Amino acid sequence: MSPMPRVAPSGGRKSFVMPVHTQLAALCHRKGKKGREVLLVTSSNGRWILPKGWPIDGLNSCDAAMVEAWEEAGVKKGKVSRKALGSFLSTKLSSEGDEEPCLTKVYAIKVQKTLEDYPESDRRDRIWVSPTKAAKMVTEDGLRALLLDL
Repeated sequence: MSPMPRVAPSGGRKSFVMPVHTQLAALCHRKGKKGREVLLVTSSNGRWILPKGWPIDGLNSCDAAMVEAWEEAGVKKGKVSRKALGSFLSTKLSSEGDEEPCLTKVYAIKVQKTLEDYPESDRRDRIWVSPTKAAKMVTEDGLRALLLDL
């Protein structure tokens, strides 16, 4: 049995709540002029996040993360890790407005090619930044910890 990926806490909560949903995220990275860069996209409410989404029937988790990287960030070609880099806890709002705990598993993707025209290019902004700068831009503590560990 393989060990569980490291789970970074979220929001400084004192008690643990078992997640009811799982999402898959793509930590897209490349070698920039000043070192490693990661790709962030805007969420529907304008926060900076990783491309992420729900599991996809018929795809394993890492391949589903690659689909999210394409749809939300325009990553056309990249090498995705088969094992999750880590995970973090977050809260999703249901359609009824209820907060539901969610475990987001993060898969690293070494980006080889991006396109300007992709499925959600009209809905999202994207930016390449250092992991340290990305950690300052995101709001989820668990994601921040994963970025700082890069």
